[in-house]
Amino acid sequence: MVLLDNEQFLSELTKFYQKAKTSGTVLVSMKRYDGRTKPVPRTEKKNLSQIPEPQEYKCLMRATLGSKKISTVVSAKDVNKFQLAYSNLIRGNIELKKKEKKSDKTSQPKKSGKTSQQS
Repeated sequence: MVLLDNEQFLSELTKFYQKAKTSGTVLVSMKRYDGRTKPVPRTEKKNLSQIPEPQEYKCLMRATLGSKKISTVVSAKDVNKFQLAYSNLIRGNIELKKKEKKSDKTSQPKKSGKTSQQS
């Protein structure tokens, strides 16, 4: 996985969406990131009070297209700027497909051959 800065991540993500128009799917995930690169050992998990809280949380963004993976870490002060750029990128690259109408043959009830006659 390649760790990029925010601007490079957005430009690579744009390329991913362009490639995905012909074939493939882009998967994007976002989660809170506290800066740790190694998991906490089990003995320390029991004593969570010893682990210091980070001064500021960050946001980890990941994107994959097939086997290609990219990621970036967004600091708390840059979240608003990044979110605006990301939302503009999504709006520009998402294509919505209209639902096709079902044929009327399946929705109409069958008529029975019996008719009611009054005498």
